[in-house]
Amino acid sequence: MLLDFNAEIYSWIRGGLFVLFLYHFLIFFQNRNKLYLYYSLFLLALTIYLTQHVVSEELKSFYTYTNYAIQFLAYAAYVAFARDLLDTRTYLIKWDKYFELEIKILVLLAPIFMLIQFFLGYEFQVKAFTVIAPALTLFTLVSYYIILTRINDYFSLYFVIGSLIYVVLVNVSFLEIVVGTDFFINNGVQPMFFVYLGALLQSIIFSVLLGLIINRIEQKSKNAEIKLAIKLKEMEELKMTALQSQMNPHFLFNSLNSINNFVIKNDVEKASDYITKFSKLIRVILNSSSSPTSTLSEELDVLLLYVKLEQMRINGGFDYIVNVDQNLNLDQIKVPTLFLQPFIENAIWHGIMKNENEKNKRIELTIKEDQGNVVCIIRDNGIGINKARELNQIAQKKRFFGTEATANRIRILHKNRTVNIETKDISVGTETGTQILISFPLI
Repeated sequence: MLLDFNAEIYSWIRGGLFVLFLYHFLIFFQNRNKLYLYYSLFLLALTIYLTQHVVSEELKSFYTYTNYAIQFLAYAAYVAFARDLLDTRTYLIKWDKYFELEIKILVLLAPIFMLIQFFLGYEFQVKAFTVIAPALTLFTLVSYYIILTRINDYFSLYFVIGSLIYVVLVNVSFLEIVVGTDFFINNGVQPMFFVYLGALLQSIIFSVLLGLIINRIEQKSKNAEIKLAIKLKEMEELKMTALQSQMNPHFLFNSLNSINNFVIKNDVEKASDYITKFSKLIRVILNSSSSPTSTLSEELDVLLLYVKLEQMRINGGFDYIVNVDQNLNLDQIKVPTLFLQPFIENAIWHGIMKNENEKNKRIELTIKEDQGNVVCIIRDNGIGINKARELNQIAQKKRFFGTEATANRIRILHKNRTVNIETKDISVGTETGTQILISFPLI
């Protein structure tokens, strides 16, 4: 069976090598990684070389010219594959120059041996190869030693093991030149069988190695995606912190103005009470400043402190009503810190403050769930947003900073997914007012 090149074992090995060539060649076209190109070319050259014993008589003359040339080209592709696989340009900078030179020499030897056949005949090719083969083998073995000692990982170990198996078995086959073909034939085996066996074992090991490399690349890609996601999250938090740092001074400035008004009016008792509540609110704000988010429950507590301060500032005060859906767990809902305060502030100072009716001023906050979203509705009975814009020409050109900053923070937190903010005038007849609707995903 091992004497006939048409036997199944030889056919299976040739077919397997060709299938591996096609597989890795297609992978190269998918990812354009030259590693797979070099390996596929090595397999193709090896397949062509091993097919020489089963071709027609007309093609055998082709192999007399190209037999050794194909082997040199196969080995050149193998060295190029090794350089990319082991990244010798990084880990073996000095030795890599020898690999590069070796590839050039091997590519040059291919046409030289074809010319030798043309002018001097096949026997001279054999003699020339007998001289070159030991030198190539010695350089290869020294290279394996350098690789193992300087690139200490399992990729280099698998590569050297697979390569050594092939090199040793190929040199067993080339003993035919020394001991003669009859030695092998008499032992029931073709000399080329060892080349076939070496190619099979090497291709199996290299295929496993390439599979491990693909797995490592995929793992690196996943790790990169995770790192990118973390960085994006950090960037989003930094954006939210920046917006928060802008909004908090905006709020604090208004509060300090209120204290100043009490002092000017010489209302010591109210000023003292206001400062007490204000200091408590500042303490809460400072505690929450370390995080760009807080729970909705915490937000309502802070908002209540803020509203109490504003009620002290306004003549006659105003009613503040909060309606919360009992099905919502406010402690589990994350929101940007102080995200409702600017909307309440606008409802106060651009709505109910300009309402001539001083006794029935009202702001109503409703929080409910609607189709998987948290919906916050702020309604006031002020003059209405349309009238406010008519009275305030600046508002026609510029949106209120606090509400704009808060809208951006909500969108950043929820990555613009189904975040909706609507402001509309709800004035009808003698009844006036504004409604703000804020909707974001319930997470």
